[in-house]
Amino acid sequence: MEQTTYLKINPADSVVVCLTPKKKGDIIEVDGQTVTVSEDTPAGHKVLIKEVREGENIIKYGYPIGHARQNLKAGDWVNENNLKTNLSGTLEYTYQPVNEPLTIKKENRTFQGYVRKNGDVGVRNEIWVVPTVGCVNGIAERLVKLLQKETHGEGVDNIYAWHHNYGCSQLSDDHENTRKVLRDICLHPNAGAVLVLSLGCENNQPEDFMAMLGDYDQQRIRLLVTQRVEGDEVEEGMKILRELYAIAREDKREEVPVSKLRVGLKCGGSDGFSGITANPLVGEFSDWLVAQGGTSVLTEVPEMFGAETILMNRCETQELFEQTVSLINNFKNYFLSHGEPVGENPSPGNKAGGISTLEDKALGCTQKCGRAPVSGVMEYGDRLQHNGLNLLSAPGNDLVASTALASCGCHIVLFTTGRGTPFGTFVPTMKIATNPTLAKNKPQWVDFSAGQLIEGRTMQELVPEFIDKVLAVASGEHARNEKNDYREISIFKNGVTL
Repeated sequence: MEQTTYLKINPADSVVVCLTPKKKGDIIEVDGQTVTVSEDTPAGHKVLIKEVREGENIIKYGYPIGHARQNLKAGDWVNENNLKTNLSGTLEYTYQPVNEPLTIKKENRTFQGYVRKNGDVGVRNEIWVVPTVGCVNGIAERLVKLLQKETHGEGVDNIYAWHHNYGCSQLSDDHENTRKVLRDICLHPNAGAVLVLSLGCENNQPEDFMAMLGDYDQQRIRLLVTQRVEGDEVEEGMKILRELYAIAREDKREEVPVSKLRVGLKCGGSDGFSGITANPLVGEFSDWLVAQGGTSVLTEVPEMFGAETILMNRCETQELFEQTVSLINNFKNYFLSHGEPVGENPSPGNKAGGISTLEDKALGCTQKCGRAPVSGVMEYGDRLQHNGLNLLSAPGNDLVASTALASCGCHIVLFTTGRGTPFGTFVPTMKIATNPTLAKNKPQWVDFSAGQLIEGRTMQELVPEFIDKVLAVASGEHARNEKNDYREISIFKNGVTL
């Protein structure tokens, strides 16, 4: 049997995944039978290994990924043209807890981080300018450039302005979402110092916003309201930034336990290899981190549709189960309220890479969170309260979801990708390639290649290397997006703009 050219993921599956392109007439030998490929099939795509009638489910990962649009025979290429999602509206769920304790050894590993006054730990020591409203984005960028020119960035990891379009002309949840995310950025331990930059007349009123920060370090987080400055607001801002820089540059890395590390789990530009290489690798890391007392966070709620019961039944309590049900159904209602179906998620890039339905995508996507029990569920803009595996409400959009992960308190985002992307959010955003071709073609984007798993490397070999790589980035090694200076934020918007 050609072990390296196709893969049957689960014994119950009715498809195999092609690890290399298949030609019409190629032979697949699986489960004691011989299947002839009926048409050219790209790598990452699915070939049916048994006859399926119209309306019958097609199985991958041991679960239905949709039903056949027509009668199909063994050897057929299964794709979005002949496979249709089973997803529709909201559902009722029953809690059927699955207890699978992690049996991973505690290793007492450490990384080099910055211990903050409140006990939080950062993996970067940066100076940030955070506008309360988009009107002062230009001033924020100018201040950052001036400080960079004046200091050459020496003594701190970097200096950034996190510009955005909001803070005014928003209502209700949109307004609160903006305030929460900006609050979370200000309080993030990867910042050694923050200048909150306000205009003064915006809906996101400066004093009210500062009150949202709670008991914050007033030495390291300062406010400047530009409309209230008599004279040059840039020079006034530079005075404050010089003081903040003098404080932050004295911070030093020190050894801290890996239990302090918090990582976000994200995928983007997924392909047919995502669910068999990069996502399972990240899932192994997530389980390892949770076993060490650390924290991982899974988001992209629409990309849980079709695999949500797996997560629900891993909830530690009935209350967490009910919160997860709300997480799922609230997002479905969000789609339906806009007249959009809940199952039309895969992008053109996903489909080209071998993902045919949202269930196909979800069952691969959720492998990023391994097998750990769910210990926390968060709404959009919430901050982490529990160690272990958490679920976070946010859409699948790469920029919005990554920003949400960082905002809740994640130090690093682990971003698996089969198509590739240069993007990074306001924390290090590590790209894990699902296939060797991407890693070879885009080394300037990719931090680690899980595609080694289809080149002969084993998961057992790769996991320790990946752990070392993540801890190196946590200790100061730059992720590719940092080396390229590709960093930005994006805030979720649902309602009207005034």
